[in-house]
Amino acid sequence: MKTDTIIRTEGTQILMDNLGLVDAERFIMLIQKESFDYTEWQKDLLEDISAEELNRRAIEFCRSDQGERNVARKTTTLRKKKEFA
Repeated sequence: MKTDTIIRTEGTQILMDNLGLVDAERFIMLIQKESFDYTEWQKDLLEDISAEELNRRAIEFCRSDQGERNVARKTTTLRKKKEFA
């Protein structure tokens, strides 16, 4: 199980990689400002999507340029972690 620090660090990195620094900070501020229930948000977000459709979208994303960039970035990060371990 990951520690809270690791989850915060990885989550922040994911936000910055996908939103950029400014929008990642805005996202964090928005969540902190509002009473935000992540579980309810997820239910609403995926309410009208079947498992098959969600799977299709995930596969499509992984095959896209953005998905490939994310995989390349994660691979580089893992290699760096192994070098410093």
